[in-house]
Amino acid sequence: MKKEKHEVHVIVPNDYPDFLTWMKGNNKVIVYNKEKNKSKNLILNSDLIFCLDFNSLERIFDLGDIINSSSSKKILIDHHPNPSKFYDYSLHSSKAAATCELIYDFINMMGNIENIDKPISECLYAGIMTDTGSFKFSSTSSKVHRIVADLIDRGVDINKIHRLIYDNNSLNKLKLLGFSISKRLNFLEEYNTAYFILNRNDLKRFKYKKGDTEGLVNYALSIKNVNLACIIIEEKDLIKFSFRSIGEFSVNNFAKKHFNGGGHKNAAGGRLDENLNVALSKFLKLIKANKKKLIY
Repeated sequence: MKKEKHEVHVIVPNDYPDFLTWMKGNNKVIVYNKEKNKSKNLILNSDLIFCLDFNSLERIFDLGDIINSSSSKKILIDHHPNPSKFYDYSLHSSKAAATCELIYDFINMMGNIENIDKPISECLYAGIMTDTGSFKFSSTSSKVHRIVADLIDRGVDINKIHRLIYDNNSLNKLKLLGFSISKRLNFLEEYNTAYFILNRNDLKRFKYKKGDTEGLVNYALSIKNVNLACIIIEEKDLIKFSFRSIGEFSVNNFAKKHFNGGGHKNAAGGRLDENLNVALSKFLKLIKANKKKLIY
């Protein structure tokens, strides 16, 4: 957009992990919950609003309310299923492996493929790599690999980006990982379910930073015969859930119906404005109620 002489501002709902801050342009990103007035003014005075990688304004809470009140044209680029109709135009496909796959398509459709330089290629590659679980998810198509091949040809160092994202851990993050697996992992064999539960004291003990639990839920999912995995985290004013599943059990539907969330069929998130005990009790009751769906 900047190469086409547009004035562009990037706004994110809240802060993101340190392992993404190496990307070019990181220092210009506006974090909404730190700069609410600036974000609101930019949104209300914009010509176009691109909504990337979410399918409903409810997913970004009060930032979504501001976008909804703006008279600007809204363009959705996203791969989550069943988007709410809040946009004027969309480039949407739930078959796409990553939103960055669709952004690459969008740039190509606009006739600007030659604007993709090395820094842009690195950002697109990082988005595709993380959204595909390092290319292991079933949505990873031959098309995705052809896009990645083009990005490599444009200068992407895949080893460098993988190291920056996955091999850039703090000592506290690794200690939290070990603690979580040894002390906070629960296995409900009867229900083919495993879950972690971390309270605020646990997070404080290991000096928790955004992104420190990234990928933790997959350790629960890796247990033999587990079809549903979850991590439950007690934050300051809410309880956050991250769900993963194998097979036919849709955590997208599960999160939408019970946890004010959503996502993909086998990967979703949610939240409850409850205390930890109430949230855990609700989760366990729902697991028991869904026993037949989880045993396969």
